[in-house]
Amino acid sequence: MNTLVNNRVAVFGATGHTGRFVVDELVRRGMVPVALARDSGKLAAAGFEERGIEIRCVSVNDSAALDDVLHSVAALINCAGPFLETADLLAAAAVRNGVHYLDVSAEQMSAHDTLKKFDSPAREAGVLVLPAMGFYGGLADLLATAVIGDWDAVDDIRIGIALDSWHPTEGTRITGARNTAHRLVVTDGKLLPMTLPAAEIAWDYAEPFGRLDAIEVPFSEVILMAQHLKIGQLHTYLNLSALKDIRDPLTPPPAAADESGKSAQVFLVEVIATKDGVTRKLAAQGRDIYGFTAPLICEAVQRILQGEVKESSGAHSPGAVFDARSYLHALAPELVCSFET
Repeated sequence: MNTLVNNRVAVFGATGHTGRFVVDELVRRGMVPVALARDSGKLAAAGFEERGIEIRCVSVNDSAALDDVLHSVAALINCAGPFLETADLLAAAAVRNGVHYLDVSAEQMSAHDTLKKFDSPAREAGVLVLPAMGFYGGLADLLATAVIGDWDAVDDIRIGIALDSWHPTEGTRITGARNTAHRLVVTDGKLLPMTLPAAEIAWDYAEPFGRLDAIEVPFSEVILMAQHLKIGQLHTYLNLSALKDIRDPLTPPPAAADESGKSAQVFLVEVIATKDGVTRKLAAQGRDIYGFTAPLICEAVQRILQGEVKESSGAHSPGAVFDARSYLHALAPELVCSFET
């Protein structure tokens, strides 16, 4: 790992909706962000320089420019989707420069390919590669790891995600349009294509949601969990009204509800694990899936740089690298968790 300046963190896609939250969170935590983006005009207009934040206009295809930036940072956070187009090039650049790599991909195939391709190179470089460290992906993996606890395997895990609304960013819309791969679930312990049409069920969410119609929509958490947890069946459901929001081209992007820039959106994630007829449940509630992604991924960077990890190199899921319960506890008050048996 590069130890020249161990609190400098490059953020690719810093001018995007999530990227701005990440830059702000790094500053709040006492780390030094370096804002990277492909559009010089957006970089200049973002106001980073006025705050003393270094900016660099770089392309994912410009290896020399990436190397010039990355040689002096400790980690790279990629917030620029579609990740099927950016993750491979940026993870390669990070590993090449001895830099930890993290992204916020919800795309299953991106997470799968990153874990598979970069495990060996990351081990050789002595760095960590953690894809899908966002709301979709990393959060559910940490929740599942925490709820499984001392069980060595589980028969079934069901994940229920509820959003009171989903106002998608431009990046979410672009990614959704390009991500046409068949989604995967875990069936009989194997990653297999989800049965179509997607299953629709009624899910009894905790308050403030209650009973809602939900539809099976697996995200990158399936890839993360399948990598390190022994699961017989794994299925993820999203309330149908949230899915209708993002499918409606007239749904506006998220709007700030306070000085932090977060929207008023409320989310709830419930993970239910079953083994030999015994059920455990962990629920987590917070606000604004995009804004929440910032403390979620920045907590990972901070723990990596402080050496609070179970694995120091390779490509991994967060549940394999961090103490899941401690990690989730550290996200309070942005995340409120409740455990049931």
